[in-house]
Amino acid sequence: MKIKTIGKDVLNLHSYTTEDIHDLLNEALQLKKSPYSDLLKGKTLAMIFEKSSTRTRVSFEVGMIQLGGHAIDLNANQLQLGRGETVSDTAKVLSSYVDAILIRTTSHERVKELAENASVPVINGLCDLYHPCQALADLLTILEVKGTLEGLHVAYVGDGNNVAHSLMMACAKVGVDISVATPVGFEPNEQIVHQIKEVAEQTGSTVTITNDPIQAVTNVDVVYTDVWTSMGQEEEAEARKNIFQPYQVNAELMSYAKADATFLHCLPAHRGEEVTADVIDGVNSAVFQQAENRLHAQKAILKMLLA
Repeated sequence: MKIKTIGKDVLNLHSYTTEDIHDLLNEALQLKKSPYSDLLKGKTLAMIFEKSSTRTRVSFEVGMIQLGGHAIDLNANQLQLGRGETVSDTAKVLSSYVDAILIRTTSHERVKELAENASVPVINGLCDLYHPCQALADLLTILEVKGTLEGLHVAYVGDGNNVAHSLMMACAKVGVDISVATPVGFEPNEQIVHQIKEVAEQTGSTVTITNDPIQAVTNVDVVYTDVWTSMGQEEEAEARKNIFQPYQVNAELMSYAKADATFLHCLPAHRGEEVTADVIDGVNSAVFQQAENRLHAQKAILKMLLA
């Protein structure tokens, strides 16, 4: 499976077509049914982590192993990158050793610089603006739980962060309506929202940005949230708790959604903060299915890039 429109890198979801995303989701479903192969025998993925990781790190490494390849876990502090070697030089050197590079970092500009200077595919494992691999796993989970993506409405409640940006773009690309509710001053990036709305006009989906969580979740099929304080924002944690408290996903807020509304969370979760235990551990929660699907969605990406 080669999706030509994406190019050699997976930096965000902007370059994906609707058909591309459906192809990736179908491929992920097949790989979930038949997880082991030698498709990537002899291939190596270098994984650069400048931020801590559980799901991204383990799922990509396991994914490479299940496809017959190998992954190298690189802590940025143990690379010369951590001692001042340029991103450009690091990209060129690693390109001569490995078949693809994954990076989890602070800045999207850093991801772009790596991709511009690497001669092998670069995958964005998370940055300040985007989390594309997570969004593909989100769509995969919604498709599995609901049986279709047609006619669905997703609500995201919380911080208008990297997860929100990629989820919004993913939904717009496949024609799923999405509502995003954030506190004032924590809305998604305006430029990114503009790009998403342009896509939504083409696919017939709606994109709603509001500061009212009840408005966002009313009669929706899926309710999604994320932590209130992302990595690098630890000094803001206490202030954010007060600001975001009205945006907690609890039984009362879920009651405005459809009775069978699915709850999603990209994890890690802080029970009692952005979500209550009865919701995340309840019968309508699919968060661990969603976490597992990181593996399958990413294997589809790896197959697309390297097979």
